[in-house]
Amino acid sequence: MPADPRTGQPLRTHLRKPFGTTWLRRLTILLTVWIALGVSLAGGNELSSSYDLSTAHGLVAGFALGGTLVLALWRPIEAWALNLAAAVVIALIARPHLAETPTPGPNWPWSTPAVLADATVLLLLALRVRTRTAVAALAASAMATFLLQGVIGGQRYSGTGITAVAVFAVAVLVGTALRGRKEARTQLVEQETLTASERAQRTLLEERSRIARELHDVVAHHMSVISIQAQVAPHLVENPTDELKENLEGIRQNALDALTELRRVLGVLRSEHPDAPDVFDPTGTDTGANAAAPHAPQPTLDRLEALVDNIRGAGLTVTLDITGRRRALPPGVELSAYRIVQEALSNVLRHAPGATARVGVAYEPRAVSLRVVNSPPQWPAPPSPGAGHGLLGMRERASMLGGSLSAYPARDGGYVVSAYLPAYPRIEGLAYVPQDTRHADNAKAHTGPTHTPDPQHPDKDGTA
Repeated sequence: MPADPRTGQPLRTHLRKPFGTTWLRRLTILLTVWIALGVSLAGGNELSSSYDLSTAHGLVAGFALGGTLVLALWRPIEAWALNLAAAVVIALIARPHLAETPTPGPNWPWSTPAVLADATVLLLLALRVRTRTAVAALAASAMATFLLQGVIGGQRYSGTGITAVAVFAVAVLVGTALRGRKEARTQLVEQETLTASERAQRTLLEERSRIARELHDVVAHHMSVISIQAQVAPHLVENPTDELKENLEGIRQNALDALTELRRVLGVLRSEHPDAPDVFDPTGTDTGANAAAPHAPQPTLDRLEALVDNIRGAGLTVTLDITGRRRALPPGVELSAYRIVQEALSNVLRHAPGATARVGVAYEPRAVSLRVVNSPPQWPAPPSPGAGHGLLGMRERASMLGGSLSAYPARDGGYVVSAYLPAYPRIEGLAYVPQDTRHADNAKAHTGPTHTPDPQHPDKDGTA
């Protein structure tokens, strides 16, 4: 059974409760009880007068029919069986009195209250059970009618068998159609839920593949440098020993083997168009650039000014503030920091038209802190064609480095994206405790599956 990605619980089709909302169930119960009361009172009077029964017998027969309507709300099959049995018994009890009634005679074998009661019960039955069961109940009612009117018969009566069976068939048809419609809507909701879950999973896998491809480029570069340095090192030493040459040759060979395996495993993530020119995507995702020129150097924080200039060219007012001693960071940290700023500015372009943005980059002794803040939008944002999972990728990058990332609405109506990336993340378990406790508390308060979505930034909550 498929599971709901939001709760992890199985998706169930509640066909045992055919009336989906509380007020609709209450209204259905109220109408059914009202009909049951009318059948009991009016039907008892009609049965006693038409079939020459006593008032007490007529009321008992009427309440027997009306009671099955109330029972049908919870036990439709049992209620239908009791209703049909009561109708047959009433018809058999009234049959001896048909000879004493004036012409043309009363309605028989189905009186008006009996037709109304059985049709209502069949309608409720068709709403609750499979079509095969409802059709079987209809066939049994038709067979009982045929036996009473066609086989047993009576003297003076107005035959209601054909009319009653036609009314029963309409009730079953309407109930089956409503039940089928409910099933179709339930299946549609389940399919939409599964589609949304699969779309989110696919987006996450695509982002992870993109990160893996970029890391592959970075690692492959360093492995190539190791191989070249191991090859050149013997020429830089006068009279190198054979042991030194052998060790350096082993280092070079291991680097080449590792590079070969790395390319074999991750090479499938590269683009099919390696000769296309490098292109910058002003939306901020740089998807076209990565797909078009996979062999181009991966961006670093040195290209941050160029990124801001491109974003300004797209119509967004951006200010860049870099504090701390600017220095080179590990390639993975540089790349992830650049991509986080890029995606954050992309979200501002898509979801906050007319806003201004402020980018802050702080070089700390053991980390680099990023902060992208935008003002409230000046007008509603147009629908975004993206999948709406930009924050997932940013969090994946920060988590991969042992850092943290938080995204939350600002008090003035804008939005804040804040990230803390260790300069030299630990490899074992990718665990890192940020030195800035305020940022750690902020990330703990604003990240996770319970983060409240922002209607102005639907892809910044990681769930939309």
